[in-house]
Amino acid sequence: MPQHVTNTPACRNCGGFPVVSITTGARHRDGSRVLLRIVCRACNGTGHRAPTAALSARR
Repeated sequence: MPQHVTNTPACRNCGGFPVVSITTGARHRDGSRVLLRIVCRACNGTGHRAPTAALSARR
């Protein structure tokens, strides 16, 4: 299947991986692990950064 390509550059802080799961070492009653989902603060979980023109327009 063809992939859709965007021209938006990846976020510098997360490198395009905006959400990660970190295990706490604890387990639920069913045996599955307790995970924390962490979202990149710089891109708010999108994985892309805004173009420079959009950033300067906000100010």
